[in-house]
Amino acid sequence: MIKLVYRLAEWLAYVGGLLLTALALMVVVSVSGRALLKLGLGPIPGDFEMVEMATAIVVFFFLPWCYLKNGHAMVDLLYMHLPRWAQRSVTVFSDVLMLTAWLILTWQLGHALGDKFREGETTFILQLPMWWAFAVCLFGGIVGCVTYLAKTLVELGLARAPEGWSVEGGGGHV
Repeated sequence: MIKLVYRLAEWLAYVGGLLLTALALMVVVSVSGRALLKLGLGPIPGDFEMVEMATAIVVFFFLPWCYLKNGHAMVDLLYMHLPRWAQRSVTVFSDVLMLTAWLILTWQLGHALGDKFREGETTFILQLPMWWAFAVCLFGGIVGCVTYLAKTLVELGLARAPEGWSVEGGGGHV
């Protein structure tokens, strides 16, 4: 089960990467269109609305994988001088804290999704329903909750990381 969760987080990050690449290409095309107005080209209508929504989606899709790979920056002025048992305690405490924060964030995102759906709120230019972006973010949030729970269980010794799992290339200590 833990392996499935880790793989899901990995694939979600790949989808986020593809979305981010498409987003970057769209911005290049839109900015180029603005620069070439004299040639009859123009910006992509609603480009900033799409950037706004897609960026939120990308963040929710990247964070679970980043967390599994220890990609978050750590400030370890004191941490590196602590005994091993204290370092483990700090790690477990921070994992539980992150899981709690992620659960609250996802819960509130679900409420916001319901509000956007009921109110029928749309973007200004493209008139896209706002709720669909919230729904996609909620999916990322749910995967994040399960991922954070899985890693917390691994840190507590109640589950095992997938065989061959490595956090090499993870976050840096500051």
